[in-house]
Amino acid sequence: MATTSATSSTSATASLVSTLGAGSGINMSQLAEQLSAAQYAARLDQITAKTDKITTQISSASTLKSMISSLASSLGDRVRTGDLAATPQIANSAVAQVSKGAATGRGTTTLEVTSLAKAQTLVTPPVAAETTPVGAGTLTLRFGTVSGGTFSADTVRAAVDVTIPTGATLADVAAAINAKGAGVTAYVATGTGGAQIVLKGEDGAANGFVLEAAESPTEPGLAALAWDPSGDATRLKAPATDAAFLLDGVARTAKTNTVTDVAPGLSLKLTGTNSGAPTTISYSDPGSAITGAMQDLTAALNEMVGELNKDTDPTTGVLSNDPGTRALRRQLTTLASAQVMPANATGAPTTLADLGLKTNRDGTFALDTTRLAATLKRDPIGTGAMFTNGLYGVYASFDKLARTVGAATDPSSLGGTIARLTKLQTTLGTQKSDITTKQEDLRQRLVSRFAKLDTNISGSKSTLSFLQAQINAWNGKSN
Repeated sequence: MATTSATSSTSATASLVSTLGAGSGINMSQLAEQLSAAQYAARLDQITAKTDKITTQISSASTLKSMISSLASSLGDRVRTGDLAATPQIANSAVAQVSKGAATGRGTTTLEVTSLAKAQTLVTPPVAAETTPVGAGTLTLRFGTVSGGTFSADTVRAAVDVTIPTGATLADVAAAINAKGAGVTAYVATGTGGAQIVLKGEDGAANGFVLEAAESPTEPGLAALAWDPSGDATRLKAPATDAAFLLDGVARTAKTNTVTDVAPGLSLKLTGTNSGAPTTISYSDPGSAITGAMQDLTAALNEMVGELNKDTDPTTGVLSNDPGTRALRRQLTTLASAQVMPANATGAPTTLADLGLKTNRDGTFALDTTRLAATLKRDPIGTGAMFTNGLYGVYASFDKLARTVGAATDPSSLGGTIARLTKLQTTLGTQKSDITTKQEDLRQRLVSRFAKLDTNISGSKSTLSFLQAQINAWNGKSN
């Protein structure tokens, strides 16, 4: 427990009076400790009280800030799982895997896949064994489009030179190609005809390639590995092709089999073909998931309001006059009526109030399930569109609120409150350290002074004892 100035002074004075009155030795170290503590006790007590209060305020402000941040994060997780927005479902799962895009889809979509994107597969002529030397020099990969017996080079994409060392085998050549990381992989396959390198490029017609060779004059042989479309056609096992499909009857192509946001709310990963037999993609009804999410959201907001009311209580609240909590209350008051989907068409849901959220007179929230049910019935897809990862929507609104509330550079936010109080806490810590240093300096000075006083008192006591002995001796002789 902290020693106050009053108790320190009383203790020090009593010790001094008692010790001198009794004529015994004085505990100078203890006396210096008590007097120096008494000198600064009041200021240290004041700083400690302020620090304790600030610590409590920082904790309360951080709790509110964390509640907002956690709520936004939880909404983001729910949105990313896809159960709150309309999720695409495909009738023929052998044709493609479907997933939710950035926007929200609605209605039905037809998909007909006529061809998948494929990579070029090329083989080298077979040799007797994998360890057979194949020559030295440089192999060059050039990229572009292979069509029939012609090659159209991609002038933007640089050619890749692969150095083949002396004594290289097929395995060495494959390793050298792979080391370039140029989008062509190679491995040695030993079949019935012997060992040969299999080279595979990336999906898409523009990722075709030819292989050129520059042999070492002293170690020829690489020319046998070179290839272009005018050469041996049997070495081209598969040409590079784009994916081709019809979406809602419109012919489309893609360089890969993964097509992101091919339509509002729809991404595709093509896995098979269904020429002449289009399949249907529809969207799930997220009504029950949205109702559960709004119930959870209302409960979380009321928990936050309860914490806010406790912290801002005029009598007992530690943040009753804080600008950050006042700003948060204003933001919560307008939350239900704020536009979260400003770009929605007329008649579509645009506010949290359309989702049934309403604000009570005491600042708490309630869920109007009747209004939510009516909104879901009127426009289930539009309602689901409010729960996306886009620029607008329920999650975007709470994410913006969390960032606004947590902005440390804004003095009127909870983040600004925490930053200001943390800075003040640091200042008080420095002041306390300075006072503690001064207190220690005073204690040391008092110890030095009291040591001299103790020497003088000891000398005076010795003289007094000598005189007292002489007086006693004289009195004895007079008797």
